[in-house]
Amino acid sequence: MSKPKFRRLALIGIGLIGSSIALAARREGLADEIVISTRSEHTLRRAEELNLGDRYCLDAADAVAGADLVILCVPVGASEAIAKWIAPALAPGAIISDVGSTKSSVVRQMQPHLPANVHFIPGHPIAGTEESGPDAGFPELFRNRWCILTPVEGTDEDALARLSGFWEALGSMVEVMDHEHHDLVLAIVSHVPHIIAYNIVGTADDLEAVTKSEVIKYSASGFRDFTRIAASDPTMWRDVCLHNKDAILEMLSRFSEDLAALQRAIRWSDGAALFELFSRTRDIRRSIIEAGQDTAVPNFGRDTKDAAEASDAN
Repeated sequence: MSKPKFRRLALIGIGLIGSSIALAARREGLADEIVISTRSEHTLRRAEELNLGDRYCLDAADAVAGADLVILCVPVGASEAIAKWIAPALAPGAIISDVGSTKSSVVRQMQPHLPANVHFIPGHPIAGTEESGPDAGFPELFRNRWCILTPVEGTDEDALARLSGFWEALGSMVEVMDHEHHDLVLAIVSHVPHIIAYNIVGTADDLEAVTKSEVIKYSASGFRDFTRIAASDPTMWRDVCLHNKDAILEMLSRFSEDLAALQRAIRWSDGAALFELFSRTRDIRRSIIEAGQDTAVPNFGRDTKDAAEASDAN
């Protein structure tokens, strides 16, 4: 598929995802002009210092005027307010998308306010780090990662193909699915793991019998990995919990039941049950590596660049 070319790409929000899109889109020549908008003047100035775009606007409506591709890169809780803000300025035929990790909520928030003459195609690139802000972006973020698109009913096929081509040009593999199914899948593969990470790190912080200095000093790889996940943007994850709560609560209920079964196995020294569970989960890890979604190279606190170089050498 040939790379799509947009006249004007407008990015609303310029954190990790937005800045990475800007860098990758410029590298691949996907837009004649990149316009960046954020409500924070300080963040906008920083984006300009980093040369992330061609034009910079505090007013989101000014940013989207004349744009044929608009991507919201904001916490999902801000989606409705942004949709109301930009709707009068959207060009007919423009593609409007987002990067939020919940999709049903985004559809409910945005669709009623967008004009009928634009193409609304929610999206979710499954890529990220625990870092945030415009300095955190890098153009390889989406390479070999999935981007899920959840088109609403009646979506124009050509518009969907152009947006799919855009993400593929950024390095992503694109999947199309129903927004409700997306939210259920992401609840178990992303949202609940983050919630567990936040919770276990909070539990360690609350322990009276173990000092905080000991938690930090003796952190083994398991707890250290939890702290990396739990360092993610608190605003984004607050909004995820509030806007995908039904799917998250369903998966937390399943997790609680499985955890109770694990407690019983430990209490009654059921070695067979423990071995069977740990073998199954080990197979899942191997499948993720085989699918190219991670590397088997151990990190153990080494610099990310060193780990990547070791991975590339294999």
